[in-house]
Amino acid sequence: MKHRALALVDALAVLVFAAIGRRSHDESGALLGVLTTAAPFLVGALVGALLSRSWRDPLSWRSGIAVWLGAVVIGLALRAVLFERLPLSFAVVATVSLAVLVLGWRAAVRGIMALRDRRVRQEA
Repeated sequence: MKHRALALVDALAVLVFAAIGRRSHDESGALLGVLTTAAPFLVGALVGALLSRSWRDPLSWRSGIAVWLGAVVIGLALRAVLFERLPLSFAVVATVSLAVLVLGWRAAVRGIMALRDRRVRQEA
């Protein structure tokens, strides 16, 4: 059950990406605005999660890369269609930011788990 709940962290990562982006451009931080900004990327992340079945092993790099690529490729495509433009600078920032957030939380959790396992082995 814990692992399935971890799959929701990807949605939180995408929402954090949208909130930070809106804040950096002095746009309203209202929840509706963040959700509107995040929506194309959430759809993409969901597609990546479904295709990779990320809920089965949400900490795997395979799951993380699938969710990240889905968020980037589908999210940017939807955004380009909805806004009829896609600045290259935005695409680069979105790609890097989503990688840091979607893959970064996995790296942090895996690192913590490895340290914990090492400590347990040393105490045994």
